[in-house]
Amino acid sequence: MTQQHPHPTPSRPGQPGQMTAVMRAVAPVTGPKVLRIGLVQGGKVIEERVIKQRTHVTIGPSEKSMFVIPSKSIPPNFRLFELVGGEYFLNFLDGMTGRVAFKAGVSELSALKASAKRAAVGNVQAYQVQLSEEARGKLVVGETTFLFQFVAPPPVQPKPQLPVSVKSGIANDIDWTTTIIAAFSFLFHFGAVGSIYSDWMDPVVDDEIDVAALLESVKQLPPPPPVEQPKENVETPAATAAPVAEAPKTSGGGGKGAAASPGKGSGGMSDARASALTNELAQLDMQMLGALNSSGNATASVLSSGDVPTGLLENAAASGAGVGKGGVAGLNMGGAGGGTVRPGAAGGGGLATIGNTGSSGPATAGSAQTVKGPVGNAQVGGAAVSGGSVSNAPSVVAGMTAGFRRCYNKGLQEDPSMKGSVRITAKIGPNGEVLSATPSGGSGLSGTVISCVAARVQSAQFAPPEGGGATIVIPVTFVSQ
Repeated sequence: MTQQHPHPTPSRPGQPGQMTAVMRAVAPVTGPKVLRIGLVQGGKVIEERVIKQRTHVTIGPSEKSMFVIPSKSIPPNFRLFELVGGEYFLNFLDGMTGRVAFKAGVSELSALKASAKRAAVGNVQAYQVQLSEEARGKLVVGETTFLFQFVAPPPVQPKPQLPVSVKSGIANDIDWTTTIIAAFSFLFHFGAVGSIYSDWMDPVVDDEIDVAALLESVKQLPPPPPVEQPKENVETPAATAAPVAEAPKTSGGGGKGAAASPGKGSGGMSDARASALTNELAQLDMQMLGALNSSGNATASVLSSGDVPTGLLENAAASGAGVGKGGVAGLNMGGAGGGTVRPGAAGGGGLATIGNTGSSGPATAGSAQTVKGPVGNAQVGGAAVSGGSVSNAPSVVAGMTAGFRRCYNKGLQEDPSMKGSVRITAKIGPNGEVLSATPSGGSGLSGTVISCVAARVQSAQFAPPEGGGATIVIPVTFVSQ
C-alpha cells in the first residue's frame, strides 16, 4: 500500500509560513551568469571584481577604462570582454598570451587565432572568440594577468528599512493636550511682554503741537551773555612800595595793648585818644630797635651789615612821636636830661644821631628810592594778507601792539640792551581762528620774547576770510627807550 503524503498548500499573504523579504533576498537568483575578474601583478592578486551588470569590460592606460593598466601596447580604452547580443566575446591582440578553458577543452590564445574572427575593436583589428558561461581562463597583458570566469549573480541586497516602532513616528508618543496648552501659554506670556514694550498703547503724538511748543520754549530762553573782547592793558612799571612795619602785639600786664575799635553803641574815638595811641605805637617801634640783636644795639647792625631791615628806622624817623632819652633796651640816645626825644630835636642830636657808629658827624637813616627799569616800545608794520581777504585784519593787528610791548618789557628785565625785530606768519582758518603762528627772523631777541609774541598772535580772532582761509605776515620791531 502506498503511503500518500499531503502536498503543502501555498501560503497566502498574512498567514504563517509566508516568505519574508529577507528570505526572498537570499533565495537563488535565476538568470545569466556574470563575469568575475581578478588582476595579478608580481604574483599577487591586487584586485578582484564581480561585474554585476552585464556590460563591456575595458582595459588600458586611460582613466575611463574599467581596469587601468600601465601598458603602451594596447589602446587607451580596449574592450577585452565585449557584450554583443547578450553574449560575451573575448577580444585579444597580437602580443597577448594565455589560455581559455572551454567545455570541449583548454586552448592557447595562439591556437585560437586560426579559428577566431577578425573584428574591428575601436581603431585596431582584434581576434574575437565567443565565450560560454562555462568558460574560464587567463590572459597576460604586459605585466598584468587577468583571471576570469562566469559566476551566478550575487543576490540583491534588500533596502534598509526602519523598525515598525520607528515607522509609527514620534507623533504617536506626543501628549497633544499638554502640548497645545503649553503652546497657548507661551503665546499668551510672550504676547503680554511684547505689548508692554510696544508703542501701540502709547498716546498719539501730534508733531505740529510738539514743534510749536518747542519753538515757544526757545523764544523764552534768555539771551546769551555778550562776548567780552580782550582788552589790551598798558603795563606800567611797578613802583617799589615802602615796607610797612606791623605793630607788635604785647601780652597783658607787661606793655600797653593796641587800640580797640569802637564797639556798637559807643561814640567815635577822639583826636586826643588817637594821638596818644599813635605816640604809644611809635615808642614800641623804638623799643624793638634795641631788641632785634642779642649782641647789642640793633642800629649798628642795620646800618653796617644789613642783617636787620631798616623799616622800623624809617617809620621812626617819619613819626612825630618820640621816646625817652634814657637807655631803652640798651639803646643810648645820647644827650643829657630827661624828656622826650623827637626827630630833629636839639639836645644830644635826638633821632638825627640814630645809627651813628663812628666819631664823625650825625648820619641820617635816609629814604627809599624807586629805581625805574628800562622800558621798550613795539612798532608793528603793515600786515600782508594773502590767500583771501580778511576785513578786520588791520584793526586786529593794531590791537596786538600792547601785548607785543608787554612781551618786550618782560624781556628787558632779563637783558636791558635787547632790541631787534621778528616776523610772525599766521594762518587763518575758515572761522577766523588762528591755526598756527610761526615766527621767523627774530635777530637780537630772546626766545622768551619771540614765543610770547607768537602766543599773542595765536590767541587773536579775525573775521572769517573770503575763500575759506588766509595767511597774514605781521612784522614787529622792538626798540628800548
